[in-house]
Amino acid sequence: MILIAGPCVVESFDLLCEVAETILPLAQKHNFRFVFKSSYKKANRTDVSSFTGIGDEIALDFINRIGREYNVPVLTDIHSVEEVAVAAPYVDILQIPAFLCRQTELLQAAGCSGKTVNIKKGQFLSPQDMAAAAAKVTATGNSSVWLTERGTFFGYRDLVVDFRSLGIMRQTGFPVIYDTTHSVQQPGSAAGKSGGLPQFIRPLARAAVAYGIDGLFIETHPNPPDAKSDAATQYPLQGMAELLEELAAIKSVVH
Repeated sequence: MILIAGPCVVESFDLLCEVAETILPLAQKHNFRFVFKSSYKKANRTDVSSFTGIGDEIALDFINRIGREYNVPVLTDIHSVEEVAVAAPYVDILQIPAFLCRQTELLQAAGCSGKTVNIKKGQFLSPQDMAAAAAKVTATGNSSVWLTERGTFFGYRDLVVDFRSLGIMRQTGFPVIYDTTHSVQQPGSAAGKSGGLPQFIRPLARAAVAYGIDGLFIETHPNPPDAKSDAATQYPLQGMAELLEELAAIKSVVH
C-alpha cells in the first residue's frame, strides 16, 4: 500500500527531515511504500495574508534533497501549466489540487512531463467524473495516474466521505488513494483559515484501509497548532507510529 505523508507545506529543511526520519522506518516496518509529500508553495489560501511559502526554488530543492537523502519518491502540488516545468525536475509525482482537477491544460501539461500524476477529486465532483480527468492525462501517452478521494462538499464549510467513491474510481483501473486529513477539513470556518474535525482522521483512515484502498494520504506535523498551513487537520507526528501500526494490522486482514 502506498503511504503519501509529510507536512502540508515546506516550512524548513529541518521540518522535512524530522518528518521523513520518523515516517520512513515506520513505513518500512509495516510494508508501506512511502512517498514523501510537501507543497513547495500554497496557492489556495482563505486569507490573502496567509503563509504561502519560503520561496519556490528553495522549497523545491529541499523536497528534492529529501528524496535523494532518504531514497524515497517525492510529491508536490502544481497549480498552473507554467509550474509544471518549474516543479517537475525536482519531484517524482505531480499532484493536481482538487479545485483544479477539471483544468484540461494543466492535466495535459502534467501528463507531458512524464511524471506520475496524482489527481485529487474535486469536492464538487462525482467519482464517475474522475475517469474523464484521468483520460486527459493518458491522452498525452502517460498512463501513470493516481486518483485521490478527499471528501465532498455537504452544504457550506463541511465535507463528507462517501466510501462508495473509492470503488467507483477504482473501476478506472488506476490506483485509488484516500486523503484522510483533507477529508475532515471545514474550509474557511476558522476565522479566515480552514478549520476541521481532526478527531475523525483516525477512524476514517481505518475505514478506508478496511475498504481495501491502494494508498493513504496523511499530512503530519510535529506540532500541528503551529503549522503554517492546515493547522487544524494535520496529524501529530508523534502519533504516527501507533496509527500506522493499527492500519497495518487492518491491511494484513484485508489482504
